[in-house]
Amino acid sequence: MKKTKNPLLDSKIFVPDAEAHVWEDGRIYLYGSFDIVGKKDYCSDVYHVYSSDDMINWVDHGVAFSLAHTTWAKDCGALYAPDCAYKNGKYYLYYCVPDGRCGVAVSSSPAGPFSDIGPIEGVWGIDPAVFIDDDGQAYLYWGQLTWCHAAKLKDNMTEIIKDTVTTPLTIEKHEFHEGSSVKKINGKYYYLFADTHRHGGRPTCLGYAVSDEPLGEFEYKGVIIDNFGCDPFVWNNHGSIELFQGQWYVFYHRSTHGFEFSRHVCAEPIFINEDGSIPEVKQTSFLGHALSASNHIPANTACFLSGNVRIAVDEESENHLCLREIKDSDSMVFRSLDFKGENIFAIRMKNDLPCKVSIYADEVLVNELAVLPSESFVETKTEFRSINGIYELKLVFSGDFNSADVDEFYFFKQ
Repeated sequence: MKKTKNPLLDSKIFVPDAEAHVWEDGRIYLYGSFDIVGKKDYCSDVYHVYSSDDMINWVDHGVAFSLAHTTWAKDCGALYAPDCAYKNGKYYLYYCVPDGRCGVAVSSSPAGPFSDIGPIEGVWGIDPAVFIDDDGQAYLYWGQLTWCHAAKLKDNMTEIIKDTVTTPLTIEKHEFHEGSSVKKINGKYYYLFADTHRHGGRPTCLGYAVSDEPLGEFEYKGVIIDNFGCDPFVWNNHGSIELFQGQWYVFYHRSTHGFEFSRHVCAEPIFINEDGSIPEVKQTSFLGHALSASNHIPANTACFLSGNVRIAVDEESENHLCLREIKDSDSMVFRSLDFKGENIFAIRMKNDLPCKVSIYADEVLVNELAVLPSESFVETKTEFRSINGIYELKLVFSGDFNSADVDEFYFFKQ
């Protein structure tokens, strides 16, 4: 039976900046940018919309909007992070382009296609987020780097009320970088954003601030998730939170290929405490669940990488993406696996010179495996003392080899 996993979508699909919404049909919809694998730049000129009724099986509804659909932004090069809202019987898609201008498009369907209405006067700054309060009043949020702005939207959803513009977050008070997203929970307004508190100012965290009013003031509360470790050159994070079938989730992205682009959408379950706080969660391989260790585990589900290793395309890989360019002392973590007496470990990999793979369960060494050189993916096995229970698995590579790639691994009983 299929299980939830990270990344959420097929590994060939690269969707960052995901805004998640549950509409009246009960499905969860993802609105995000659309990265092109291997392209050393952010985003592309199209949006796709994805939806699911179980967080496992996802429908790609195709191109929902494109720069080619606009009259004013065809030559802008890319569509940056979007958001979507439902009002007056229609779905409104808010989008932006690299020069900071934002526009709005409309559709009768949450999946699109969306027809362009045009740019929004008075809005200058990327990553628009839209929120509709219980009384029907809509708000727009946008901005990058040192500040963000927010304002009420007119009932037509295409114009802001200019005398309501505020600056709810700043880099000085909140470490705000970009990536606005707003939700209301138990009467409080939660503002998510790319947060620069850690890693020398690298905005890998999704932080949040809370207010009693939709336009602020917002008080910084902490980090929900940090995607540091998903790739050696990860730069930013951008996402949202949404309640789906009784469970809150945080949606975020992870970089691949050894640079800050080609980003995958991922998700983790989160919990809202009675005091309204949201405890920080770690990146996991299987949305906080434990997968049976006897499954064939794609290497691209690794949730924390250390060293030179990165997730990247290999056409020989059965999973399309594998762990590549592994060097001496590199490691990768998989959270988490459920062991039921398995005592054989098998790994499918290739390496130019002999190397050793050390297998750890919750930081305890289980066994070590010597792997001979191979120009193509070959399976190598080793026996170890059987274990039971749920563990975080870490693989550590060592030796005088120059490079190694891993496609998948699994455990079994013998």
